[in-house]
Amino acid sequence: MRFRFCGDLDCPDWVLAEISTLAKIYEKILKLTSDAKFESGDVKATIAVLSFILSSAAKHNVDSESLSSELQQLGLPKEHATGLCRSYEEKQSPLQDSLRRCSLRLNRLDSTSWRVDYTLSSSELQKVNEPVVHLRLNVKDVDRGVLEPVAMSLSAEKFRVLLAELKQAQAIMKTLE
Repeated sequence: MRFRFCGDLDCPDWVLAEISTLAKIYEKILKLTSDAKFESGDVKATIAVLSFILSSAAKHNVDSESLSSELQQLGLPKEHATGLCRSYEEKQSPLQDSLRRCSLRLNRLDSTSWRVDYTLSSSELQKVNEPVVHLRLNVKDVDRGVLEPVAMSLSAEKFRVLLAELKQAQAIMKTLE
C-alpha cells in the first residue's frame, strides 16, 4: 500500500513496527512521568518515528486529514492520529520552512579565473593548433565556510559545451526568480 507521507511509496517496515509503540505512548501520555515503564530505546524509537512521519509529511506537502487517515490505516488509533495531526496542521508551514533551510545546501561559486594556451607546435608534433582552456573555480563550501579551488583544463570543444550548458542553466534560473 502506498502512502502520501512516504512520497507515494510503501511505508518503511521500521515505521510499521513503531506505530504500536507510538499508540502505547499516546494511551499513557498522562502517566509517562510516573509509571509508564518505557525503556530509553522505546522513547528513542518513538521520537524517530514521529520525526520521520512529520518531516516526511511536510516534505511531501500532505494535508493533515490525509495524514490522519494514513496513520489510521497503519494501525494508530483514530484519537491519537487526530491529536498528532492537529499539531502537525498548526506547525506544518514552519516545519516546511525549516526543512527548506536545512536541505539542498549547495556550495556557492565565489570567483573564477581562466587563461587560454594555444600551442602552435611541439617537439612531439609538427602542428597542434589546439587551444586549451585552463579554468579555476573558487567554490565556497557552505557548511564549513571555506573557499576550495577547483582547477581543470578543457579542450575548446569541451569548453563550448560547458559554456552552452551554463547559459541554459542561467536561463532556467532566471525563469525561477
